[in-house]
Amino acid sequence: MSASGALWRNWARTEAVRPRRVERPGSAGAVQRAVIAAGNAGLRIKAVGAGHSFSGIALAPDVQLDLHEVSGVIRVDRAARQVTVAAGTPLHRLERLFAPYGLALANMGDIDRQSISGAISTGTHGTGSALGGLASQVVALTLVTGDGSLLTVSGTENADLLPAAALGLGALGIIVDVTLQCVPGFLLHAVENTEPLEGVLESYLERSRTADHFEFFWFPHTGSALTRTNTRMPLGAVREPRGRVSRWIDDELLANGAYRGICALGALQPALVPGFNRLAERLSGRREYTDVSTRVFVTNRTVRFREMEYALPLDLVPGALAEVRALIERRGWRISFPIEVRSAAADDLWLSTAAGRETGYIAVHRYYRENHTEYFRAVEEIMRAHGGRPHWGKIHYTDADALRQAYPRFDDFLRVRDRLDPERRFSNPYLERVLGR
Repeated sequence: MSASGALWRNWARTEAVRPRRVERPGSAGAVQRAVIAAGNAGLRIKAVGAGHSFSGIALAPDVQLDLHEVSGVIRVDRAARQVTVAAGTPLHRLERLFAPYGLALANMGDIDRQSISGAISTGTHGTGSALGGLASQVVALTLVTGDGSLLTVSGTENADLLPAAALGLGALGIIVDVTLQCVPGFLLHAVENTEPLEGVLESYLERSRTADHFEFFWFPHTGSALTRTNTRMPLGAVREPRGRVSRWIDDELLANGAYRGICALGALQPALVPGFNRLAERLSGRREYTDVSTRVFVTNRTVRFREMEYALPLDLVPGALAEVRALIERRGWRISFPIEVRSAAADDLWLSTAAGRETGYIAVHRYYRENHTEYFRAVEEIMRAHGGRPHWGKIHYTDADALRQAYPRFDDFLRVRDRLDPERRFSNPYLERVLGR
């Protein structure tokens, strides 16, 4: 189904576009027809999922493909624990879709609104030094390439393309299905605690490498960090989930409702921010519970924000965060949103932020009604000085020349792009900046 293009905006309200037209295909064949039609008209075409990227990676000035109807499980290989899902399937549906087969994703981030194809194409990840991002769990996918043909990429077909296509930025074609390597369903035992920041920085490397999942949040203008340590347990272990009332109070009333008001006040009166952050520090306490993996990984976030995240060699993270802390103090900024620190295993995907190295992540945020540019640009200088690689789906200011230095297989990826999309049907201004024309 086609429609004239209305204004499209991403979740963070950092990007907007009015496509010439919007296509809503319901099958792989319909995607092929849309790509061919765009090519015949000399138009570019881009797929869009949930719009949860903070960057312009999904902007479609010409033809926008809305893949919401390309959704659901296509097939399951129980013996191999592999599930093939349609490209537009939202992450938040996977728990219910995989449960009848006793399967789950090995790891997830803390937001599940994205489509599976958007999540893998931007390098979405969780935390855990023995675990890779979502794209590292891809064992096969099907693309519609620039000439409208279907291309299967797997360990047995076009295997040489898998390290490029599994995390392809939407530059190689339109993904229509993805096969994921799953694991048996599991529980997570979660422990959340408030600890002195200096001690957390000193223990970060050890805790990242020994815990199944470790991350922490630091609210600027405070001396404490909120740590989260998750331990994997078999699905048959005893569940001790948070109660409905306490969950609603913590996650909806405080973390979303009250916090939204605090951020709004802080945007109007920045001098109030340090006091608000110190109040949050005092109110945070120890919390312990056990639940199904997805219900522990994922957090409901309704307070709108902007985010930049950089991937660094794991052992450089504590020093880089200390520099960011000093930067905030030196500039006198009032930052209400916490800084998030995570980790991931090295992988072999050409444009993965964890390609070839054990990786730590530092993510900075600002409330969406505040100007983020000066803060983000200054933090980016620190990250790049430490060999950082920007998250593709989040705000950054780097270009192809800088990224070529950060990724050893950058030019190999460009050669695959030349092969699959020589006429740049899937390009847009963002991809022109980060990959070149």
